[in-house]
Amino acid sequence: MQDDVKLLGENELALINALQLRPRGSWTELGRALGADPVTVARRWSRLTGRGEAWVTFSPGPRLFDQVCVAFTEIDCAPGEAAPVVRALSAHPHMITIERSAGAYDLLATVATRDLAAMSRYTLDVLPTVAGLRAVRARIVTHMFTEGGRWRITALAPAQRAQLTAPPAAPANGGGASAITPLDRALLASLSRDGRAFPQRLATGLAVSSATVKRRLDQLTRLGLLRFRCDFARPLGGWPVAATFWATVPPGDLPGIGQALVQLPETRNCAAISGAHNLVLQVSLHSVTDVLRFESQLAAAHPGLHIAERVITLRHEKLLGHILDPDGRSVDVIPPDIWSDPATSPDTRSAREADTDRPPAEAG
Repeated sequence: MQDDVKLLGENELALINALQLRPRGSWTELGRALGADPVTVARRWSRLTGRGEAWVTFSPGPRLFDQVCVAFTEIDCAPGEAAPVVRALSAHPHMITIERSAGAYDLLATVATRDLAAMSRYTLDVLPTVAGLRAVRARIVTHMFTEGGRWRITALAPAQRAQLTAPPAAPANGGGASAITPLDRALLASLSRDGRAFPQRLATGLAVSSATVKRRLDQLTRLGLLRFRCDFARPLGGWPVAATFWATVPPGDLPGIGQALVQLPETRNCAAISGAHNLVLQVSLHSVTDVLRFESQLAAAHPGLHIAERVITLRHEKLLGHILDPDGRSVDVIPPDIWSDPATSPDTRSAREADTDRPPAEAG
């Protein structure tokens, strides 16, 4: 981050924290908790979004992970080819998040597809054809303990947080279609650009009634398929360091340790995975020196957890569909569409057609 870059102020962080707790809350509700006029709060948010420093988008609900296939994917690039590879992969709707890493691989990507067969086609047939990409190693998520949309900063006082913290919703057993429909996919694409959009605005773009949009949003959230999240330029907000820990845990201890890691304030993503290590933990930290402190705390609290590798993210290039600049601002959106066929998606097809005469990359 450049020295002349302006960091987010306390009022801006407080608003971000409020929207993490209530992403689609009214300005009146948010203003009441923040002790500010609703118009002032709305203008503050407009400035943040206009600069790309914060945004609300959709987030996968816990039940969605039971329907789709997710993988943490390590990608190696040819020398000097990381930047072109990132540009190509950023256009892929199945490439949810892309990180430049200071580790044994060049990129760490979170990939999602509608099922294992689609994941196989994408990682074995599509990705190896991308020019400049040397190797792909996918670690399939077998259980997602938590995802980044649940991560919170602590810019609000406890009493303020209490005003915005809704009681946990009871899981729904029925009362709505649980399969993702074409309308849902179009709705999610719109919400990826503006997660606070009113049903009427969403309905206009989708050529359906606002009642249809509201009803389906309510169903998706009640069924645990959809959540909303507020993200922001973390380097500007005091969390410039992201780290990934690959760990091994005795299988019998994995559920308990996974649930314990979810409670840590640093935790963003935590999942059981396939491969040589059975747990991945991604955290947000204030400084590089916090990596050792955090790892030491893990070792003391969980003696059965063996960290095999720790990797610091050099830069987030893409975060849940949002293309980021070097300071973490959102500069563009590629709506995720994990239900499309990777073999026929226009973006992935054009990548294959662009370069057909080079040696294939390794995949594993």
